[in-house]
Amino acid sequence: MASVTDIPDIVIGRLPLYLRALNQLVQQGQTITSSHELGHQLGISSAQIRKDLSHFGEFGKQGTGYQISHLQTQLKQILQVNREWPMIVVGAGDLGRALAHYGGFVERGFRVVGVFDNDVQKIGTGSGDLKVRDIRELIDFLHHNNVRIAMLAVPGNVAQQVCDTLVNAGVRAILNYAPITLIVPENVHVQYIDPVMHLQRMTYYLD
Repeated sequence: MASVTDIPDIVIGRLPLYLRALNQLVQQGQTITSSHELGHQLGISSAQIRKDLSHFGEFGKQGTGYQISHLQTQLKQILQVNREWPMIVVGAGDLGRALAHYGGFVERGFRVVGVFDNDVQKIGTGSGDLKVRDIRELIDFLHHNNVRIAMLAVPGNVAQQVCDTLVNAGVRAILNYAPITLIVPENVHVQYIDPVMHLQRMTYYLD
């Protein structure tokens, strides 16, 4: 099996797609699948799927396909979602609150354990883990709860400052919804989600 640094990030990016497709097949009552079936479901060639999986070992047998439960287990281990990761949301606006309350995180290995903002009108609202905390509590909270993942839903003009605070406190993975490219050390991984950029990309293809 290749080392972590040897595997292209684009391959890692497809693994969650494979895992999601397998989950859907289980819901349909299937126990066996093939690279051809997965490829048809995802719009990816079967050869590409086999090549991607080969980076991590042999998970199926020629002529019999993949045992879905086994492949699910292996992919969860590879992606390290066979455990529950605590994460926080910074920014308690409409988007931040929606992210904090999204029910699909827990079943996929993630749990929101804190929500932070600097707006006094928002601080203290909500309940339990989703009660909005003062941003000034952020560093102590991260250290105390060993949080390494954060979702950033703040305005672009403060995103880098908040990012720096997160990184200095030990966060190593940031899902960024702010409309800005963050500057981070090499050991910090950032994924960007900007709905406007995706819309602009799609409108190119419209008549």
